[in-house]
Amino acid sequence: MLVEVIGWTGAALILGSYALLSAGRLEGHSRTFQWLNVIGAACFVVNSGWHGAIPSTSVNVVWAAVGLFTLWRLRRASRRRA
Repeated sequence: MLVEVIGWTGAALILGSYALLSAGRLEGHSRTFQWLNVIGAACFVVNSGWHGAIPSTSVNVVWAAVGLFTLWRLRRASRRRA
């Protein structure tokens, strides 16, 4: 049951972040958008890994990695400006 709750939480985070982006409430390079996607993808990794869905697990590992890379770039850019 916990794995299912984690999976649904991931779905809500990713769909919510996309809805907020589409509504103009978030920007694609915002930390909030990226963190919602990283955490959502991590939740999907747990859920799909538990169920043995290797393609879905792999996609979400990459999804989280893209978000973390973007967060790293944002942090690096903000340090350069400071």
